[in-house]
Amino acid sequence: MSIHSNKQVHEEEHALIERAKTEPEAFGMLYESYLDRIYRYVYYRVGNTQDAEDITARVFFKALTHLGSYRHQGLPFSAWLYRIAHNQVANFHRDNSRYQETSLESLTLPGEASRQPLPENESADQQELAYLLSLVRDLPAYQRELLILKAVDNLSNQEIAVIMRRSESAIKSLYHRVLRSLRARMEAQHGQRNL
Repeated sequence: MSIHSNKQVHEEEHALIERAKTEPEAFGMLYESYLDRIYRYVYYRVGNTQDAEDITARVFFKALTHLGSYRHQGLPFSAWLYRIAHNQVANFHRDNSRYQETSLESLTLPGEASRQPLPENESADQQELAYLLSLVRDLPAYQRELLILKAVDNLSNQEIAVIMRRSESAIKSLYHRVLRSLRARMEAQHGQRNL
């Protein structure tokens, strides 16, 4: 996408947001545009469909009720929605005194076709993937969240910085440290296998 067309998309989104402040149909268009992404993010953070649906509904209700105070600051509208979702998930975990996340082994949403490999087709690549996912599960929650936002939701460092309330350079640095750490642990595992 060119810079010109990207700017046009942001201008169209901004105009839609302004319309949504007074027109319910326009908010419905925003809802449809972002529902799947926000639901997926929440689902990976809470671990079950019912809670994810409830929290996602709260995210959009909060967005609707606070849309009048939304001010465009050069970031996509999704960054604001993810920030609301981040806060709602934190409230959920605090209120329920638990912290359960869905395993990154199952990155498909409920209802998607199962991708379980047949035992006879299991390969070294699948074993390495399983090992990598176990390493990811061992990361602190904020690092797992960063990986979900970056690798699953394909958000920019700038958007993630807003969501996680860190600077863009801190996000970039943290992401590279996490990847280096995962790579080093994977290489150490390869070295042990070759002994």
